[in-house]
Formats: sequence, C-alpha cells, structure tokens
Amino acid sequence: MNPVGRLALWIMMYIVVMAVVQYAFQFVTSNIYKDAMSYKVYVDILLTLFFGWQIVKAFADIVALPVAKKQGETAGKAVANLIKLLGIGALVASLAGAVSGGAAAAALGGFIGLVIGFATQQVLSQAVAGIFLLLARPFKIGDKIVGAGQEGIVEDIGAMYTVVKDAEGNKILIPNNKLIGDILKIKKS
Repeated sequence: MNPVGRLALWIMMYIVVMAVVQYAFQFVTSNIYKDAMSYKVYVDILLTLFFGWQIVKAFADIVALPVAKKQGETAGKAVANLIKLLGIGALVASLAGAVSGGAAAAALGGFIGLVIGFATQQVLSQAVAGIFLLLARPFKIGDKIVGAGQEGIVEDIGAMYTVVKDAEGNKILIPNNKLIGDILKIKKS
C-alpha cells in the first residue's frame, strides 16, 4: 500500500476505534459499572499514542518519498527519521497538554519541549547537518576531503556521520555537524 493510502487508513482506523471505545464505555457505564467512564482517559491516551505513532510514521514516509527519489535513499531515511523524531515529540507534548488542560497544558508542553530539545540537541544537530550535506552535496563519495581535523577519502555520507578512510586505511566517523561547522577542504584527485 502506498504511504498516502496507509496514512488515510490509520486515520480512519483511529476514528473508528475511538468511536467504538466511546460507545463501549457509555454502554458499560450505563449498564454494568457506573464509574467506568473515569478510566476512559487512560484508554484514550494509549490508543492515541499507538495510532499517533502509526500516523507519524506514515506521514514521515510521505515526506521522505520525494526526497529519496531526488536525493537518494539515505537522504530519504534521514528526512523520515527527523520527521518521526519531531512527530513523537509533538504527539507527547499535545497529549500532555490535552490531559492537563488550560494554562497547565501550555506550561507542561513548554517544559516537555524544552526537555526534548536539550535531550536531542546533539542528535538533531547532527541529523540536520546530515540532511544539509545530503541535499547540498558539497562533496561526494570518493572525494578526498580535509575537515574536522581529519583527512581522507569519503566512503559514505549518512544522516549522522560521514565515513572517511584515511591514508593508513582506518575508517573515521566524522559527525556531520563538525563538517558543517568547520572549514572543509575538498582536495583535487
């Protein structure tokens, strides 16, 4: 199934499941257990996390598909991973805000955003730098480069690291944010 169809399917399934859960809780509350509705919020949170993650993954695939076709599969995966990381952060922050409500939601969402930002600062920096390297292509596989205090031939450009083989045959993993933030010399072959 194509990514757009998968996204639509997950959204429709989420709506149907949430409607069935609402009906089931109303039925149980009116006929079996009067306090059942007080547990519904927990079921809603679990279902929203599950379906939200599936929707984020499908959306990431939609965004990454044209990038992968134009820039290569590695660039597509890097974009998909970045979208997933941001999507799960937004999902958790919005759920926390929905549960707490009002001003507490804004404070909690801001706090969660701050925590996620600090926790992923290095990873996001490298991922964004990797996307920049994959899209801008200042150098390509096979080029001899000098950057971040290292010299060698580029073997791979990934989302997080660029793999360089030095004169002694050692593989060196250079974080992409170091290559972006440093003077980069591309030597003639």
